[in-house]
Amino acid sequence: MEDAKDDLGGLVRSQAERRAAQGDARYVRELGSRLADRYASTAERLREYEHQLAHVVRVLALTPGRDSLVELLQFLDEKRPSGYGVLPRFVASLLAEHHQAADLAATVFDHREWDRLDDLRACLFNELVLRGVDIDVFPPLRSWPQVRPGWHPLAWLPVRRRDIEANVDFPSRSINGSASGVPGGLPAAGRMDPPTPRTSERSALRDIATTAIHENIVAAVQAGDWGDCDAWVFIPDEAIAPEQVPELLPTLPMPCVDGLGPTNRFQIAIRPVDEIWRLLFATASMGGMGNSGVHAAYGRLWAWRSIAGLSGAPAGASAEEVERQAQQSTWFHFEADTEWFHNDIGSDYGIAALSPDCRRLAVLAAMDAD
Repeated sequence: MEDAKDDLGGLVRSQAERRAAQGDARYVRELGSRLADRYASTAERLREYEHQLAHVVRVLALTPGRDSLVELLQFLDEKRPSGYGVLPRFVASLLAEHHQAADLAATVFDHREWDRLDDLRACLFNELVLRGVDIDVFPPLRSWPQVRPGWHPLAWLPVRRRDIEANVDFPSRSINGSASGVPGGLPAAGRMDPPTPRTSERSALRDIATTAIHENIVAAVQAGDWGDCDAWVFIPDEAIAPEQVPELLPTLPMPCVDGLGPTNRFQIAIRPVDEIWRLLFATASMGGMGNSGVHAAYGRLWAWRSIAGLSGAPAGASAEEVERQAQQSTWFHFEADTEWFHNDIGSDYGIAALSPDCRRLAVLAAMDAD
């Protein structure tokens, strides 16, 4: 390729097709090799720029005070950088953790500026609501539900923190690191472990979950990018009493309990719905091993979606309707020693929801692994 010029783009356009037609396939292959090498080098440089941009944004977001806020917002509005480290949901999470609500309300929600930052505002509003900020105290926050884009996915969420959201976990971040974790393990209170040996007879019930219902139930786990998850819905011929659920669950046709012997560990506890919501929210917002989840605003959305699917709320239900259905349901948290589960504390769990009429049992199993 002695005649190859440094302008690879020009060579590709002017030489590749002609040389191939002349039978010089080697020339074309070597041209491709040079292009591949340059592509790899450029991609590496782009990744490094992304890391550096993310660090700049993190420094500004974690530095308290209106000066840093204004500079960050101006940068995001003017340059609109891309990459995970500058996503609005991530930046909003950092701001909510490290800045005063008064500063955020007066600066970020000032609609005279930053007209391209509605996604950031939508995420930040939900971050603040979950942290217990009273939006009525701050006029810019109070007016946001009236001026926010109706098409935004987060517009479905309630504008005030609901009772089932009152006990949530957030990560702790600094300039160079972070700490987070999904609450794991069964509590001592509410335990309903069935006696052993359990029956080895399998239930005749069959899963009737539609694709849409399945997607709703697993929404929080998939958003958190956990290792594996699955969901099932069973409709018994007769109503199931809550006290019957612990003995029924190990017999159901679900891969998560396949191979569970009569004396293998199967532990279960009845839980209040707010603790189930807390678990689903942490799963989605903080993520599984090797990732940081979708953060609080979208974690809130996907936790609500999973609660809706598990509780059997009708399609198109409002958050208030979902909460009412969930509060009237009976909730269980279980663990089992089977091959499907990873069986490390905080890395797997099962959730079951019995409908208010006791004629529908929905199950979610989640497992995370490195």
